Amino acid sequence: MEEEISNKIAIFRGKKVRRTIWKNEWWFVIEDVVLSLIDSNDPKQYIQRMKYRDPELEKGWVQIVHTLEIVTAGGKQRMNCASTEGIFRIIQSIPSPKAEPFKRWLAKVGYERVQEINDPELGTKRTMAIYKAKGYSESWIEKRMRGIAIREDLTEEWGDRGVEDEKGYAILSAEITKATFNMTPSQYKKFKGLKRENLRDHMNDIELILTMLGEATTTKITRDRDSRGFPKLRKDSRDGGAVAGRTRADIEKQSGKEVMVRKNYLNNPESQKKISKRK
Repeated sequence: MEEEISNKIAIFRGKKVRRTIWKNEWWFVIEDVVLSLIDSNDPKQYIQRMKYRDPELEKGWVQIVHTLEIVTAGGKQRMNCASTEGIFRIIQSIPSPKAEPFKRWLAKVGYERVQEINDPELGTKRTMAIYKAKGYSESWIEKRMRGIAIREDLTEEWGDRGVEDEKGYAILSAEITKATFNMTPSQYKKFKGLKRENLRDHMNDIELILTMLGEATTTKITRDRDSRGFPKLRKDSRDGGAVAGRTRADIEKQSGKEVMVRKNYLNNPESQKKISKRK
């Protein structure tokens, strides 16, 4: 079987090829691609020799390769990746009988995302189905999906205004979270007993709503101020998060309880917890 696809890993003839979404398309780890096509266990050395043999490829390397954050067994690492188009160019320099089957496989894997770009509703339905299968309630899923849309709107704005890498996005996001919940994302994950899991997938309704408020407010502030460049965007993020932070403080004052909860959905689905509260 040539093709087998999961969220972050694609399988070509038993070989794992890690990938990530960047700029609305799949980007593949170059070392994984090379390793799936050659017999050597040293893809780094092979890549160096390949660029030496193909001066045109070496010359254009910086245009087709980007260093992106990839989940590995030892945690997240920054690795050289290329889009489907870039991988096709790299394959041209690899004399392997597997090259043609790999091209067909790559076209199929890439097409999955192309379909979602042309018809965003497909991607939305796919995501909703995954959350439903994990045991989330429809009301929670609606909020989570709305949060995803707000987040995408914000990151697109950041990209248009000067943010160029994953580190920049992470710093700005952390500013919003810290101003909203008085904790950085890593501190918040530790508070909830999470490790590599997505923090937002373990937030309750109020936590999700405050997250949306912080990000939606940041987007509005950035547009109204017409901010450009990382320093100004960072201030916008703090100010947007502060609006959500004041709302959180007001909720806690009126209710007498903290908004942030240690509970997560690792062992018990969100929908079951809501049912148990009503009993």
